[in-house]
Amino acid sequence: MLDGYLAINGTITVGNIQSFIQYNKQFTQPINQIAQISSMLQAMIAAAERIFEFLEEQEEVDTGKENKKVENLKGNVTFDHVKFSYDGETTIIKDFNAKVQEGQKIAIVGPTGAGKTTMVKLLMRFYDVADGAILIDGHNIKDFDRGELRKMFGMVLQDTWLFGGTVKDNIKYGKEEATDDQVIEAAKAAHVHHFIKTLPQGYNSIINEESSNISAGQKQLMTIARVILANPKILILDEATSSIDTRTEIQIQSAMDNLMKGRTSFIIAHRLSTIKNADLILVMNHGDIVEQGNHEELLQKNGFYAELYNSQFEVEERLRT
Repeated sequence: MLDGYLAINGTITVGNIQSFIQYNKQFTQPINQIAQISSMLQAMIAAAERIFEFLEEQEEVDTGKENKKVENLKGNVTFDHVKFSYDGETTIIKDFNAKVQEGQKIAIVGPTGAGKTTMVKLLMRFYDVADGAILIDGHNIKDFDRGELRKMFGMVLQDTWLFGGTVKDNIKYGKEEATDDQVIEAAKAAHVHHFIKTLPQGYNSIINEESSNISAGQKQLMTIARVILANPKILILDEATSSIDTRTEIQIQSAMDNLMKGRTSFIIAHRLSTIKNADLILVMNHGDIVEQGNHEELLQKNGFYAELYNSQFEVEERLRT
């Protein structure tokens, strides 16, 4: 406004105003560029720290015995006085003991930080136990190469993962040599076949890189179909229905029931209402099993599990009302 007023009065010319604006831009532009470069350098330093931290990590020492295979194992799992610490100082798992029979459905429950996910990481040898042993059909898991051991496991997690490609390729990722008929049978068992047939090109339809062209529920069903096709001996399920609506949850729960038939299953449960029919519930707190039994037995004990269950039930009742 002031420059317009001065120009009208003849104090300055329009050229003066234009020159001022141009010089002002030339003055502030390098400052803005320095600020942008500074933020880029900070991001680069942070990324470099992560890269070098990764490169400096020690290689995993594989203790597997030569030609030790998992083909004939059935899925009996024993946790024998397992102890574990991430840093060598703070003990996370203190003295974990449990025997799991082939084909049983085992739920691991407990508050945040109780050690539920840590047990699964130890079972798959993402970490090795500090003391004690984990046995599968009497064989110490340290006797297997990590790659060989992990052939026994199938995982369905809360966070689904699909890659850019066809629906068929995503399901066959669990077993690349599978036939088209086997893929279709797995999809039917996972209750996702009907949805796939409604897609423009059926099993040859393309899923984009972000998997944003299908719903969260359908993504979860496809990952279940992938695991069914892989036909693992042991399943690990990490609350796969926690972020799904009630109607889709029923479909996914039915698909997971098909998936668990005849397989040893470990279910990391946050919502206790989903594991009432588990053969054995292991209740963890501060790295120890504080209670174990089935749902009815644990409620009758009126202990830690009953307290957890009743607190969740009260919350759900308040949400309904």
